[in-house]
Amino acid sequence: MSGTMKWAARKDHLKGIPRKVVIAVIGSFAKTVTSLINTTSVHNADTLLHLVRSRPHGVPLITVSNHMSTLDDPLMWGFKGFPIFDTDIARWVLTAEDICFRNSLYSYIFRVGKCIPITRGGGIYQEHMNEALERLNDGEWLHTFPEGKVYQEDAPIRRLKWGTASLIVRAPITPIVLPIIHHGFHEVMPEKFIFGRRPPLPLCNKKINIIIGDPIEFDLPAMSQMAIAKSRNGSFPTIGWPRTSNGLDEAAQRYLYTTVSEQIQAAMERLRCYGKSFLKS
Repeated sequence: MSGTMKWAARKDHLKGIPRKVVIAVIGSFAKTVTSLINTTSVHNADTLLHLVRSRPHGVPLITVSNHMSTLDDPLMWGFKGFPIFDTDIARWVLTAEDICFRNSLYSYIFRVGKCIPITRGGGIYQEHMNEALERLNDGEWLHTFPEGKVYQEDAPIRRLKWGTASLIVRAPITPIVLPIIHHGFHEVMPEKFIFGRRPPLPLCNKKINIIIGDPIEFDLPAMSQMAIAKSRNGSFPTIGWPRTSNGLDEAAQRYLYTTVSEQIQAAMERLRCYGKSFLKS
């Protein structure tokens, strides 16, 4: 179903009016929840604002964060000073197909709102991962939740899925990768609130903290050469992935995606630990 609505994600769909309406409504909702009925503090917001507004032309941006509620996106962009109503610089985001694209109405709204459906368990070469690559090729901003699901426990960052790493590696221009850690959205939208279900509306009077890190540096040429060398000496199960544009076979890809994911996970965990000490001080 979602594939048939790729047209709704186009910038020129109905002259862009549906996108402006949806993003204005969702932006107003995010601003209300994050900045009015709850209290939000943001550390290092200028780094995110600069990269969203004025990174080098044509260079894509990938932001990665932990995932504590079904409303992390868009609520995490609702803090004061963030240009959430600007449709041109608004993020694209990878979203779970089984949650956000359950029917035609949902599919249309999320597509217009710059969401890309991802099938859980569909692998890194599923159709819409190529769509995400197209957005990166256009120099756009993409947000991902590399843990792959909602975790409401205040615990170390889990092992990351390979999807984000594969996009970083396969993008023609290496994206700027910015880690973000947040805390508090699990209290705004708890998974088990009434009879084991989420509340019908976001809760209020909660404290939200957003910690924005610094861009993660990847030396992909060197990492790719290391992946080729290491994969020759190891035993990796294969399922028939195509070679990448720079010639990496499946074994080398698996090694490289693991290495990139571990680097992102480590950066996110450092940020999480910093955030905990920052909030205690």
